[in-house]
Amino acid sequence: MNRVILMGRLTRDPDIRYSQGENGMEVARYTLAVDRRRRRDDNNQQNADFISCVAFGRSAEFAEKYLHKGTKILVSGRIQTGSYTNREGNRVYTTDVVVEDQEFAESRAASEASSRQYADAYNNSYNSAPAPQQSAPAPADFGSESGDGFMNIPDGIDEELPFQ
Repeated sequence: MNRVILMGRLTRDPDIRYSQGENGMEVARYTLAVDRRRRRDDNNQQNADFISCVAFGRSAEFAEKYLHKGTKILVSGRIQTGSYTNREGNRVYTTDVVVEDQEFAESRAASEASSRQYADAYNNSYNSAPAPQQSAPAPADFGSESGDGFMNIPDGIDEELPFQ
């Protein structure tokens, strides 16, 4: 059985191309940064693996339309290996995850907040002055949110719910 499930963030926007031929289809390539489990003696050292993913057809269209750098997604698919000869005549071996299913792993507000956090951390590593802290974006007309992207349920509504 060849099955892989990954959760990570896109390292850049997907690269979209179109296959040639009569039945050309859309092909999206992107790289996921997947965090490794931390060991106790690593302290705050974050390690990640960078996994090459390729999506075809409708999955590629979804990637083009909705995925961008920093988006946290859950991908399932299969591992596929291959090889080709480059321009210098050297044999190059590849390993990709062929995406069969992909979905968002966090809300849009959380994704935007974490993208800002990573950008701030990146900028802080190159600048001596710390970047100002930014709060999460205001929720859009969904009523009262708890800050995690979910709506608060008012007290006393239990009697009105059809299930218990």
